[in-house]
Amino acid sequence: MAARKITITVPEELVESIELRAGARGVTDYIAAAAAHQDAMDRLRELAVRLEAEHGAVSEDEHQAALARVAAIDAWHDRQRAHRDRSM
Repeated sequence: MAARKITITVPEELVESIELRAGARGVTDYIAAAAAHQDAMDRLRELAVRLEAEHGAVSEDEHQAALARVAAIDAWHDRQRAHRDRSM
């Protein structure tokens, strides 16, 4: 992927915190990853707004059903991971 150098201004305390956490990957990669994450979240919010406009709001029952499905998938993955770890 092509890269372009930009200049940003960040509060000093945040720079110090980032430098501590960035480690070997460096500040540039750390900030690029954070920006990519924020971009993805913004795109998801935009999609949610478009879907709600087209299909209507999600009901509380639908929301709870989706959360239950995600929890079931997480539990399945946890069981798979535990089984894999025991077999090693």
